[in-house]
Amino acid sequence: MTFPYKDEEFVRMWVADMEFATPDVVIDGIRQRLDRRIFGYTRVFGQDYYNAFSRWCMTRYGWSFPQEELVMSNGIIPALYELVEHITKPDEKLLFLTPSYAYFKYAADFNQRECVCSDLINTDGYYTIDFEDFERKAADAKTTLFILCNPHNPSGRVWREEELKKLGEIIKKHNLWVISDEIHCDLLRCNQVHIPLGKVMPDYNRLITCMAPSKTFNLAGLMISNVIIRNEELREHWLSRHYNFDNPLSIAAAQAAYEKGGPWLEELRAYLDKNFAFTQEYLAEHLPRAKMRISEATYLAWVDLSAYFQPDEHLPTFFAYEAGVLLEGGNMFVQNSDCFIRLNLACPRAIAEEGLKRICKAVNEKVAGKRADAK
Repeated sequence: MTFPYKDEEFVRMWVADMEFATPDVVIDGIRQRLDRRIFGYTRVFGQDYYNAFSRWCMTRYGWSFPQEELVMSNGIIPALYELVEHITKPDEKLLFLTPSYAYFKYAADFNQRECVCSDLINTDGYYTIDFEDFERKAADAKTTLFILCNPHNPSGRVWREEELKKLGEIIKKHNLWVISDEIHCDLLRCNQVHIPLGKVMPDYNRLITCMAPSKTFNLAGLMISNVIIRNEELREHWLSRHYNFDNPLSIAAAQAAYEKGGPWLEELRAYLDKNFAFTQEYLAEHLPRAKMRISEATYLAWVDLSAYFQPDEHLPTFFAYEAGVLLEGGNMFVQNSDCFIRLNLACPRAIAEEGLKRICKAVNEKVAGKRADAK
């Protein structure tokens, strides 16, 4: 595609990684591993990595798990693709809440499984679960796997304990497998608390929890994720079929992040809180009919532009051409997401401000053009 902007002129507010340098403690951990000068086949065998990650989970979430339940993956997306195949049969269905991270659906499509969507209820930008609809769809005997996003992407909701308990009751009642994707769990607003689904379902054997340092510490390119599989049979099946080697530098980076990255993360969270407040105020002033509620988690703002666009308009293309801003549109989030954009705010304030300035200018010029045509 050809755009009226050079590559270096775009403001990038799309892919979910950060415009912040990975913390020095992580770089130091990689450097120490480099000094060993041998990079052969590597697996996580020792106690050190488990101790670092489990201590992180206990300190932040009051949750722990046995070491034997932890397996590693090159990413949560590859894990989803594998787990869907391992868990479900060809004629069975996957259930998830919409709007949804697109790769939940892609994992189903790749494995030729049918998707079932339960639309979240949007009340002035605050999303809640339609439990009646969810249970009705969970009750289908062919629906065997539920994929939960906790915290939720793209809305940024942090699910409360009572919500998770109610989900847990329905999951148990219908004997569903559940994958809880908790990749955004560290990236909370400073007044929020994350509750792992495994904490409210401590004895449920059909639960898989996915976490990773990739979003938290800007390590996505190092491709390392934690997959916690309670069910012994599924875990053995995973280990028998999964190419279970890990990049030694990725292990060193993740372990260093969990051991020493806490103070850096707290500084990041405070900065993100200010970016969200700034974005909300900027839109209220310059694009007053836009609707945005500050996300409870993630570094992704979810903005409703239905006052300015029609559902059939492709917003990423509009903003790329008219504003030189690269962003995600609601079209990426399966359904229940028309006329939304998702903005990555994990960037210096000056970049966020420039992106917002361009977005507002493009939309206001669009509105002015329509008024002129109407005359």
